[in-house]
Amino acid sequence: MNVTFGPRRGRIWDVTELPAGTGPRATLDDAALARYEDLDLVYRSLCALMFNYVPKSGHPGGSVSSGRIVQSILFDAMDYDVSDPEAAGADQISYAAGHKALGLYAIWALRDEVLRAAGSELLPGDPRLRLRLEDLLGFRRNPTNLGPLATEFGSKALDGHPTPATPFVRLATGASGIGVASSFGLALGLLDAYGENAPRVHVIEGEGGLTPGRVAESLAAAGTMGLRNLVMHVDWNQASIDSDRVCRDGEVPGDYVQWDPVELCYLHDWNVIVVPDGFDFRQIHAAQQFALTIDNAQPTAIVYRTVKGWKYGIEGRKSHGGGHDLCSEAFYRVVAPLLEKIDADLPRCDRDDPPCGAGKKPEVVEQCYWGALETIRSAFEEARMPGLASFFAGRLAEARQRHAARRRRPRADVPRLDAVWEIATGDLSSPPEDVRFEPGTKVALRAALGKTLGHYNRASGGAVLAAAADLLGSTSATSVAEGFPAGFFHAEENPGARLLSIGGICEDAICGMLTGVTACGFHLTAASSYGAFIAPLGHISARLHCIASQSRQEVVSEPFKTFILICAHAGLKTGEDGPTHADPQPLQLLQENFPRGFSITATPWEPQEVWPLIGACLARRPAVLVPFVTRPAEPVLDRSALGLAPPEAAVTGLYELLPADPQRPVDATVVLQGSDVTYAFVQEALPLLQGQGLNLRAFYVASAELFDSLPEEERERIFPSRLGDEAMGITGFTLPTMYRWIRSSKGREHTLYPYRSIGYPGSGHGASVVRQAGLDGRSQAEMILRFAGR
Repeated sequence: MNVTFGPRRGRIWDVTELPAGTGPRATLDDAALARYEDLDLVYRSLCALMFNYVPKSGHPGGSVSSGRIVQSILFDAMDYDVSDPEAAGADQISYAAGHKALGLYAIWALRDEVLRAAGSELLPGDPRLRLRLEDLLGFRRNPTNLGPLATEFGSKALDGHPTPATPFVRLATGASGIGVASSFGLALGLLDAYGENAPRVHVIEGEGGLTPGRVAESLAAAGTMGLRNLVMHVDWNQASIDSDRVCRDGEVPGDYVQWDPVELCYLHDWNVIVVPDGFDFRQIHAAQQFALTIDNAQPTAIVYRTVKGWKYGIEGRKSHGGGHDLCSEAFYRVVAPLLEKIDADLPRCDRDDPPCGAGKKPEVVEQCYWGALETIRSAFEEARMPGLASFFAGRLAEARQRHAARRRRPRADVPRLDAVWEIATGDLSSPPEDVRFEPGTKVALRAALGKTLGHYNRASGGAVLAAAADLLGSTSATSVAEGFPAGFFHAEENPGARLLSIGGICEDAICGMLTGVTACGFHLTAASSYGAFIAPLGHISARLHCIASQSRQEVVSEPFKTFILICAHAGLKTGEDGPTHADPQPLQLLQENFPRGFSITATPWEPQEVWPLIGACLARRPAVLVPFVTRPAEPVLDRSALGLAPPEAAVTGLYELLPADPQRPVDATVVLQGSDVTYAFVQEALPLLQGQGLNLRAFYVASAELFDSLPEEERERIFPSRLGDEAMGITGFTLPTMYRWIRSSKGREHTLYPYRSIGYPGSGHGASVVRQAGLDGRSQAEMILRFAGR
């Protein structure tokens, strides 16, 4: 039997079969073509220079093969204001293929040179918003070891993969498919905020970058949601680090996958434009212009056939992360066509005559590097390449005019994210009616969190977008969207919905895409799944979002944008699903595992704590917020009657849950973390201990990072440092999460945690699993008595 694709909204075109003149600026005449050829010659030469003078660093092959694609995007396809990287409503370009950073920096610097030579009025006034030729001296250099010239010129330290420290870059990319997911999220965020007239997002990737699982998940999500403002440019060169045959190519099987990029994208209901010759500027230009005319409300992929390392002298996988030796003859052969055209020469570090007599010493290589960059600069002089700078400065002026003419503005009813921060920084001691839980009722922590985020969503007019790994109801993420249109978001059919369909059981893509949405600045996003799964799978996306948040401060000073990673069904009380799902380990992956201020974990133990605790965390504006919430419905306690601290005490992160009788010596101090063990402590262990006359003092860890954000004096007041030498711990997570609170050998010997007595606990009702792990109330009471010497 023959298998064919079922009906698709997307379509496939071959650019060579399109009618001539298709698209708003489809014609590339002979004069314009000559200018582009000259620019690419300068670009390829600059890529070769960068690898030469920063030896064994960077990826020249993919930078070269994608160069013409990006040049056409920057100077023709995009509507943006080159003088203002932060301009509202501008089209975006995102290097999902972060290993092409060498090429990104090269073309960014050449764009700046174009304006310096022939359009200085378009240069940003703030140097932070530029990437100059001088900044290339900082390529892959740490800020602490910039060379003498880089220091003199104030060169930026350019990261090995793109980050928002570079103007016009919104995301940190390059980590195993994360760039595709987050770039697609960027398109989604802009589409939701702007509606019909949304800015386009152009994504640069190669076929190797399409092989990670999270990319297939993201492709499915983009096609399903109808992200019509998304254009992915696939540099199909068939070469990765280890293979020169990544995909199946016609009758030839691939080393890695048995699809080609056209099939993969069309499978997921994308439009696909095939460009047979990815080095033919007319084909490239025609495809990109045609993509601007497609109006079937589906995302578009343009697939270009290229050769990695084209005209570099090293092709295929060998050019991925490798290149010519420093100032070798092979290197000089690559740059010879440009030098001949502009009648120039380069300094040679391999010669003995000044200024290169010191051979390969770093400061001498830097001098040669700068001399070579000055040669590149001279190419834009009118005497060297007449009309080159003025032609492309004109293209950038036209892009700016198009951007202004579009008058893109967020839709009239765009969500008001500021409402979230206003609530979070207000009075959290009195929860609103829809998140107020009465003692005596039963509420699951996951439900309390869903209702809390739902309140923020309604108050902000829909600023919270949520997705779950086929667990929206199970993790109570559906409550986030109460009051909004039912069902999943679709750009055309259901744009008001606040729940996202991202590939199904796809924690990887969910986290990646939602960090991209968050980066737009219009949304608070929430990704939800079992903590056992989403903590490890979401860690890379969370980490890159934190990196992006830090690096963006070098361009724009602003608070972090918060992505929420919900670790639902956390801990041993998910016992019916067995040890594969009821996992104590996720907190250790995330708690205190990021630079201070970037990520905050939250471990509320009782439903009333969720509202004040989440608000206090959001008020700190972390890049990542990670709440751990359990599955079973728990009794809402009358905390006052039990002698426990009020729920709002959780806002300090660590608080005294149960004070000791000040008139008697304290018999034992206990630090607790985790809902499962704290309910067992309060409901079972505490009555037993009080019946024994024990004078007990108990603390609860609701958020280690929130506690760390307090002034030192306040931390010492709440939990005097001496108590670390006097306390024992009880946790539903792993032992190392207790180390900072429990410092003595005796305290750690008596600390209870899930793996203390057994390996992985078995299956069954939550209470039975807690009991098997030795964390039930009676076991707690026995250990506390032993610790107290009773």
